[in-house]
Amino acid sequence: MSVLRAAQPAVALKVSTRTKLAHPFLLLAGILLVALNMRACLAAVSPMVAEIQRTFGLSAAASGLITTVPVLFQGVGAPLTPRLTRRFGTERVVLGAVLTLGAGVLLRVLPSAVALYAGCVVIGVAIAVLNVSMPGLVKREFPGRAAAMTGVYSTTMLVGATLAAGLSVPLERALGGGWQASLGSWSVLALVAGLAWLPQLLRARQLPRTAAAGAAAAGAAAATAGPAGPESPAIEGLWRSPLAWRISLFMGISSLLVYTLVAWLPTILADHGMDRGKAGLVFAFSNLVQVSGAFLVPLVAGRMTRQRALAVSMALLNGVGIAWLLLAPVSGAWIAAGVLGVAQGGSLGLALAFIVLRTGSAAGAAQLGGMSQAVGYLVAAVGPVGGGALHQLTGGWGLTLSLMLVLAGVAAVAGWGAGRDRTL
Repeated sequence: MSVLRAAQPAVALKVSTRTKLAHPFLLLAGILLVALNMRACLAAVSPMVAEIQRTFGLSAAASGLITTVPVLFQGVGAPLTPRLTRRFGTERVVLGAVLTLGAGVLLRVLPSAVALYAGCVVIGVAIAVLNVSMPGLVKREFPGRAAAMTGVYSTTMLVGATLAAGLSVPLERALGGGWQASLGSWSVLALVAGLAWLPQLLRARQLPRTAAAGAAAAGAAAATAGPAGPESPAIEGLWRSPLAWRISLFMGISSLLVYTLVAWLPTILADHGMDRGKAGLVFAFSNLVQVSGAFLVPLVAGRMTRQRALAVSMALLNGVGIAWLLLAPVSGAWIAAGVLGVAQGGSLGLALAFIVLRTGSAAGAAQLGGMSQAVGYLVAAVGPVGGGALHQLTGGWGLTLSLMLVLAGVAAVAGWGAGRDRTL
């Protein structure tokens, strides 16, 4: 059975397995550059959907798959990541994932619909590996500041998404190569992140094998140890734990709301008469506001023994933003974008914070991260394609937004349970 115990404040949590890789500044720079890539290539697509749709003659549902496929494969790839990190070490896995992400970005812009979706698959798997690897890495290297550092790297993810959303259309015009040149240019960011991560890989190779084995014995190897480290004990009964399922459901529904609007918000606004460039700016503004929520909410969560009110507040703000978008999609676009930005950034940061706050080790964080992100992204994958299909069926966005409003209420219930003062 899963064993629950009273949670300790995050600032008091100590895990004595820090490996002290490269210089802390290089480590932080590497983490932030990797995080910049983790949403940029998804957000960059949204202002380009109409152009891609015309290029390949896609239906609205098929266009939704451009966002759905990466999200779906985030769910499929997440459970495999702890095995990869046990076998190859977190440092190698992160480097391989970020370079694979760059390759997927390039594959996606080849002149073929098959290549488009194949690139989406590669991108989804790469992001899945990074999604699961990073919480364990942060918990290992910053054991006393795990919640704060979670806020820092989740904020950086959204900064990348903001830049991508705001620059997609200008890059299309500046590079003169259409949507392909605009989307393909983000592979450069992945290459830069790979180069910045090299010092961590080189330092990891220099660590004594006995240190890796010691870290494994202490319980962090499931997320971090190299080939020499034995497998650490699993959290018993994780997939039968109600707490783990509540965290997974909160992450899943919150992500579904995010990715549905990542796929369709500019299109929703454009369909109601807004200029495509302006719609892209509204979308970029929403991503920019998400930064504040993603940074502040995990910091607040780490100082609380229970986060129930915080989780419910984020779900309610999601509902308010969706309702505003439903009632006044053009005149209220900027207000809706601001409210949704706070809610979605805060929900993302809180969902990631739950992973470190509800576990007592890097190994536990990796396992819970694998489960919650597998379930969460499989749920989230329904959003973009489902929203597109409902739009195609009804000819409008009212039903899609109404169902999202209902799901915000379900997220509130799940968040109330996930915010209990317990750890796995």
